[in-house]
Amino acid sequence: MMMSLDTFLFEIGTLPYEQLAQTWNWRHAKSDRFGARAASQFLGPGDETMRLTGRLYPGVVGNHSSLDRIREMADTGESYTLLSGRQEVLGQFTIRSLDLSSETFMVDGFARKANFTLELERVD
Repeated sequence: MMMSLDTFLFEIGTLPYEQLAQTWNWRHAKSDRFGARAASQFLGPGDETMRLTGRLYPGVVGNHSSLDRIREMADTGESYTLLSGRQEVLGQFTIRSLDLSSETFMVDGFARKANFTLELERVD
């Protein structure tokens, strides 16, 4: 297992990612002051997002039913516990977006290759 989002496992047979990008932000409020620079106050942590990108080669690496499962999870609007492959709790995340581009099609229109990007946002 590479990672899990609740009961969904990211692994070679489901939705293996090739790249994991994380972004952390911190919030600062500013107040204008006459004749001086604006005052700044630290408000705490801001957004934390994770972007997983990868490729599916159905029958070899990954499968399209995994994309269906991710879409079903996203449709609920629920947050899910994200665990690293080492069972480290990374937090509660919602599914913000799933992008899919398919190419190299077979006669029946089934894609032999698909690229995906999944974006998660921490909500706890």
